[in-house]
Amino acid sequence: MILLENLTKRFGPKILFENVSMQFDPGKRYGLTGANGAGKSTLLKMLAGEEDSDTGSISIPGSLRLGVLRQNHFEYESERLLDAVMMGNKALWSAVAEKEKLLAGEVTDAIGVRLGELEGTIAEENGYAAESDAAELLVGLGLLTETHERKMSTLPSGYKLRVLLAQVLFSRPDVLLLDEPTNHLDLDSIRWLEAFLIGFRGTLVVVSHDRHFLNSVATHVADVDFRTITIYTGNYAEFVGAKYENQQRGEATAQRSEEHTSE
Repeated sequence: MILLENLTKRFGPKILFENVSMQFDPGKRYGLTGANGAGKSTLLKMLAGEEDSDTGSISIPGSLRLGVLRQNHFEYESERLLDAVMMGNKALWSAVAEKEKLLAGEVTDAIGVRLGELEGTIAEENGYAAESDAAELLVGLGLLTETHERKMSTLPSGYKLRVLLAQVLFSRPDVLLLDEPTNHLDLDSIRWLEAFLIGFRGTLVVVSHDRHFLNSVATHVADVDFRTITIYTGNYAEFVGAKYENQQRGEATAQRSEEHTSE
């Protein structure tokens, strides 16, 4: 569970959030909505630990593995596509790299013990299926098998972002934070991503301008408005209907109060 307590965040003179207390629950998929400039991307950065709050706190249990879609598509220029994806699982990638380094030298008894520990980590992280799993993600996101051995530097920027999306999906996260993941995807890749996320069992928080995507994926909507965050149950279309009804009730209540005051 992700817990926000009395959270306040300013952007220059503008207050984005003020004393917000709420939670994102396991097993739920939240579409993060709000007007441009309301603070959606800022909130994602705060959840990822990349931005601090002015006051209040965000609590994420340390045992949870966080997956964040980043836009650092020039960071992996010298890596082949498969390796760039597998680097998303830091525990696995570190264990494989250390194992290869140790095997290149003399294997003493102490090193043999360490190799056993590394084998345990690799098995625990499903490392022996890692390359095929990475390939499956790349194909799903529209990168054909014959491209998987290529270097990241050979890809156009839009396709590099697809690899980074595959990387974060490969990381086996408990919490998945995605900012506009359908950018640069074709329709087939978007539908594949929808199916993947519907099967995701952790906590998903996603920003997207693609309403069809949010209708397919979201089980809840977290609406950033009036310096607070309101949770609605249902997909984007259900949220729009519920918010409209709330506004109508609020306006009717305000009108009745005004009429009563004027009597």
